[in-house]
Amino acid sequence: MAKELTVMLNPEGLKILTRSYLSGTDLQVIDKAWDLAVSVHTDKTHFSGTPYLDHTLQVASTLASMHLDLDTIVAGLLHGVLKEGVELTSLRKEFGDSVANIVDGSTRIANVHYNSKLTHQAENVRKMLLAIASDIRVLLVKLADRLQDMCVLDTVEPIARREIARETKDLYAPLASRLGIDWLKRELEDLSFQFLHPEEYSELVSKLESSLEERQDYVDEVISILHGKLGENGISPTRILGRPKHLYSIYKKLVVQQIPLERVYDKVAFRIIVNTVNECYEALGVIHANWSPVPGRIKDFISVPKANNYQSMHTTVAGPRGLFIEIQIRTEEMDRIAQEGVAAHWAYKEGQSASDTDSRLFKRLKSLVKNLQEVEDPGEFLESVHGELYAHEVYALTPAGEVKELPENASPIDFAYAIHTEVGDHCVGAKVNDRLVPLKYQIKNGDILEIVTSRKQRPRRGWLDLVKTSRARSRIRSWLRKEEREKSLNLGREICERELKRYDTTLKKMVKSGHVKHLLKDLHCNSLEDMLAKVGSGMITIPTLVKTLQPTEMQKERDVSSVAADTSPQRKTASSGPGIVIEGVDDILVKISRCCNPVPGDPIIGFITSGRGVSVHKKTCVNLLSTDPQRWIDVEWSATTQAGHRVEIQVSAENSKDIFSAISYSISSDDASIVEISAHITPTDTADFHIALEVENLEHLEKILQNLRQMKQVIMARRA
Repeated sequence: MAKELTVMLNPEGLKILTRSYLSGTDLQVIDKAWDLAVSVHTDKTHFSGTPYLDHTLQVASTLASMHLDLDTIVAGLLHGVLKEGVELTSLRKEFGDSVANIVDGSTRIANVHYNSKLTHQAENVRKMLLAIASDIRVLLVKLADRLQDMCVLDTVEPIARREIARETKDLYAPLASRLGIDWLKRELEDLSFQFLHPEEYSELVSKLESSLEERQDYVDEVISILHGKLGENGISPTRILGRPKHLYSIYKKLVVQQIPLERVYDKVAFRIIVNTVNECYEALGVIHANWSPVPGRIKDFISVPKANNYQSMHTTVAGPRGLFIEIQIRTEEMDRIAQEGVAAHWAYKEGQSASDTDSRLFKRLKSLVKNLQEVEDPGEFLESVHGELYAHEVYALTPAGEVKELPENASPIDFAYAIHTEVGDHCVGAKVNDRLVPLKYQIKNGDILEIVTSRKQRPRRGWLDLVKTSRARSRIRSWLRKEEREKSLNLGREICERELKRYDTTLKKMVKSGHVKHLLKDLHCNSLEDMLAKVGSGMITIPTLVKTLQPTEMQKERDVSSVAADTSPQRKTASSGPGIVIEGVDDILVKISRCCNPVPGDPIIGFITSGRGVSVHKKTCVNLLSTDPQRWIDVEWSATTQAGHRVEIQVSAENSKDIFSAISYSISSDDASIVEISAHITPTDTADFHIALEVENLEHLEKILQNLRQMKQVIMARRA
């Protein structure tokens, strides 16, 4: 059986395809690779049930159809051998470093599960991006492999089928787009669409097929008119093509615009191929002279190519019968690059060096990988991957004319960080086309940006809501982490020095005596700085610190005195705090937070601030809930507190001459002091009051509100 199989499956067709563009090249290495593949995979089957050797031939043939170099084709034949036990050193010896590295890279990323657990998923994608950065051919082999898998995905059980399809749509199709391989991107998207939304796919295919004859008549009509109009103006296009847009792009338009298929007017895209760049612009003028262009839909990717080297002129016009049609205008070379992308002028062919355009593409891909590698959080990393690979691009220029490619809706902050980290860190605004704009401005194609900086400016947390690039996001987060660490260090040092002062010692003395080494060991810290940062951030709690920070001999004295005085744990009230108890700690600045104004009786939590002691919030305070829980500390009200506590209330009442004095009298009758009061009359003739009071506790406040609600004129009384 094995012998019959190898007769049926052989590499002769692959060699014919390869020889068609690599004439004069010795292709014996293909036979050598085939022999190894046969020895490893003869009894193996693909998940579709077909022989695995058939799959390897299809992958290699796909790579050859893209006119890639011989090493890539050989790597396609061998892409599964390492998983079957073939040693990398053996592969390197037999086929050279180039083939071995491509096979190794594609093997290491073979098990990327884009929908698995977050951390594992992020690490797998990182590995893939690193492999791509070392050699782009790794990705080309992986894309060819994925295409063949997608063609037989209906043989997989439904859950796995959907996961693989989603992974293909979200990760591999955008990567194919990055390489400029348009046909591959379209096929991967359409195949993913088929398995992710089978009902919608079938319905769309059925509707398009039913209108096929009518659509073909329209295509023929438009092509005839275009030939005539261009010919009248001395332009002789080499080809004019009309093709239906691929299914997934039509489906996206239906979903985004929430319209029926009948209202998708540009279901057909026309492509005019001319001889020169000048004719591209002349053809555009002829088209606009005869059909009205749609504003905002004219894009010049000839003078400003996309990052993947794509060049073309795009316009959408109201064509014959008033239907919108999309027209692309390009030269033969541009069209070849648009279809084949990086493979159109492959740098590895015949030992050639990379062209300038290829070099730019590889540099951008490596820059993308570098920026993404700096993102530590798994969720943020995957979000950045999706944003970088999937977003539409805009192209903006510096005043010197340097083009910066950015995601759609990018801000001046993204542009600033694309120039340099220092420019981004100190960005305060921007001039767009000589007009000042705020940082929230969304950059448009062709904008000329000049970044305005100030040495006093620093990155703000709010910037994270404005930026779209992983580079900007990672730089901002890096700055914020550094700033937060410095604040934590200062606060941690302040807390430690305050505690040690009670025992007439300092951190400096403890370092000198060597006692600090024991502290670091007990607290599981790598260094004194690490310990101070953890104290300041709340990772090391104050009770733990108090117990561990004391010198051993002092701790013994303290333990003896504690036993003699009282065996029960003592609580100490912060002397400067408004009746707040923090277990085991005194002499720490405590303040009531003004954002929620808790009063005795409210459930409360302390928050360790940076250099300003502890602020006390209600447990339900929105501001508290948005902070880092590691900096929270348990606090409680002192049983002996008598001080007045500020609280704010809102009262709505029917408008009358004496309502102001009546509300004031009710509050003062309940032994509360009014600190501030403001009122205004609404269009419905009610009086709305905002009142700041001083009360003793929550019970006192409830009594005041209850008595206000019992007033005849009062509609509502509640805590603000």
